[in-house]
Amino acid sequence: MAAGQWDPTALPKRPGIYINFKEAAAAQINGGARGTVAIPLLSYANTATAKTFYTVASEAEAAAQFGLANVESILLALQGGARDVLVYTMPTAPVEQDYVDMREAFDTRPFNVFVFDGESDPVQQAATKTWVERNREEGKHFFVVIGGDAASDADPTAGIARTTLNSDDYIVNVTVGGVIGTETYTSAEYAPWVAGDIAGTPINESITYDPAPLEDVNKRLTNAQITAALEAGSLLLVHDGAKVKIESGVTTSGKKIRNIRARQAIATDITRTATDNYIGKLDNNPSGQAVLIVAIKAYLETLEAEGVLMNPVVALDPNRPSVGDSVFLVIGYIEVDSIERIFLTINI
Repeated sequence: MAAGQWDPTALPKRPGIYINFKEAAAAQINGGARGTVAIPLLSYANTATAKTFYTVASEAEAAAQFGLANVESILLALQGGARDVLVYTMPTAPVEQDYVDMREAFDTRPFNVFVFDGESDPVQQAATKTWVERNREEGKHFFVVIGGDAASDADPTAGIARTTLNSDDYIVNVTVGGVIGTETYTSAEYAPWVAGDIAGTPINESITYDPAPLEDVNKRLTNAQITAALEAGSLLLVHDGAKVKIESGVTTSGKKIRNIRARQAIATDITRTATDNYIGKLDNNPSGQAVLIVAIKAYLETLEAEGVLMNPVVALDPNRPSVGDSVFLVIGYIEVDSIERIFLTINI
């Protein structure tokens, strides 16, 4: 089934459902399962073989499948809150074509957040940016979490440069790592925990101020450095004097992760249900169109009740006639954010 974005000047020919997000100046649509983190695993033992998918949901499963010494990224994702981890085993000493094959393999599998196994290669990050853009255009929606090495973590301007280079609504750039006991994690090595936190957080909640199970960060930033990084769209781990926490849940484009997750969920849920129940099964007349509109409106109202959005509106597009096999709908709603800044005026 074809899906993705649609261009009003060149409408797609394939049957399917096409969704555009525009920011303003007979089946029930249900929310799909969320919480899967995808990881291309670099090293593994036991019975695992190269270029193969495995799904694990616990430390015991991961250790049994890949060997305990090889699963730190998987364990971090699960610790962060991922429901499960979709693992693709990379060949020993992977070359460029292996990364191409890996991305094409993940094209065929559903997941919610993609993260590398501690890697911070700028070349692969750039290729991943192109990959996530293509998937979004084709109708597949997921986050990518990236990070840097020790040298870039030590230089706040390097983290900002990586954020700017990878600016996208669907990409999250972690620019600070962490410390537990004698072990120090770079931001790339700790990115799987952030990926798990994103995947495991309900779409009506923010990851801002989520505590990380770290004793300290590998680089404490000044207030001015934190502000500059946030303005660029970086995701920071900060030590507030008592604990380590995520400063703000933002993507590299500066959008809130919470709002983008809601958009991804809406696009994914409506597309899945339309594929199963509406495409080729409804008449394109007022009655069939009404069924489709009522179903989408009812789904959005469930999200409204959960605090994901407000004031949903679904109607036929008055500027594009819904004739033949094409239906044009206009969907509107107000995005709901979390309270993250509180300003007090105290009159004495």
